Amino acid sequence: MVHENERIDLSDLQMSDEELFAPYDHSVVESERITAPRYSYWKSVFRVFFRKRINIVILALLGLVLIFTYIYPFFSNYDVLENSLNSESKNLTPTEAIRMFGFDLKWILGTGKLGQSTFDAMWNGARISVSLAFVCAAINMTVGVIIGAIWGFSKKVDLIMTEVNNIVGNVPYVLVIAVLVLIFTGSFWTLVFAMTVTGWIGIAYFIRTQVIIIRDREYNLASRCLGTSIFRIALRNILPFMTSVIVTLLATELPSYISYEVFMSYIGIGITDMSLGRLIQDAVSSISVPGQGIQFWSPTAVAAIIAVVLYVVGQNLGDASDPKTHR
Repeated sequence: MVHENERIDLSDLQMSDEELFAPYDHSVVESERITAPRYSYWKSVFRVFFRKRINIVILALLGLVLIFTYIYPFFSNYDVLENSLNSESKNLTPTEAIRMFGFDLKWILGTGKLGQSTFDAMWNGARISVSLAFVCAAINMTVGVIIGAIWGFSKKVDLIMTEVNNIVGNVPYVLVIAVLVLIFTGSFWTLVFAMTVTGWIGIAYFIRTQVIIIRDREYNLASRCLGTSIFRIALRNILPFMTSVIVTLLATELPSYISYEVFMSYIGIGITDMSLGRLIQDAVSSISVPGQGIQFWSPTAVAAIIAVVLYVVGQNLGDASDPKTHR
């Protein structure tokens, strides 16, 4: 340790004059540069998400399901009446179907009451059900998040939307869907309309509650004093801080639409297309028949797997979207 009164002999350092007295080029730009590592929000999100190996497995399972849902039907050339004239091809077990038609992926689950491939019918039904869930989620989340953000920030909008929520939001959601489907035809877009006409209100109310928590922070008050519009404050100052909340909410919405579709079709008032719900309804009578129960359990299992995988992926992605987990 060197005291203040002690002198340092530069020769003891064994350094040349050039090394001791090298000129230093001062740069204003370099002096202002921050040496902290660069932070990318989405890179941090995916780093945290893929840190858990279970997420990789679940994501791979989701990718496999989506491949069979959207890509496989284009190559299967599924036709429900393909073997309808052949009475011997109806209600075959997997072993009997493979023995009759030869080994093929489409016959590994046997045939249905019309001689159609149960495997192909299952994935064609999954394509309809998953597409319905994605469309409804996109509409409800977009409308609900935007209106919810404005709802929580504007007192005038709050007065109107609170009354709308008290009147419409408390009507059972399943009842609204059922009435609208019975009034109109049970088509794909009718069910989309029935699920979205009031489905966004609950999302908007949830977002409104979250917005109220952060709307009176200093930077938002400063933006309002500067004359920034409520819509711009909501989109730029509030919603970016709610990414994890929105992703978590989406994780619960997607499986719920599949469940609603399956339930409505199961009780006979859902979509008329051969969705997963319609396949389950048509195969109810096959449960008690030996060798035919697979016609019921295969679409039921696929519907459950899709709902669970979408929920788990969304929940884990929502947790990873929280900046508090980025370390």
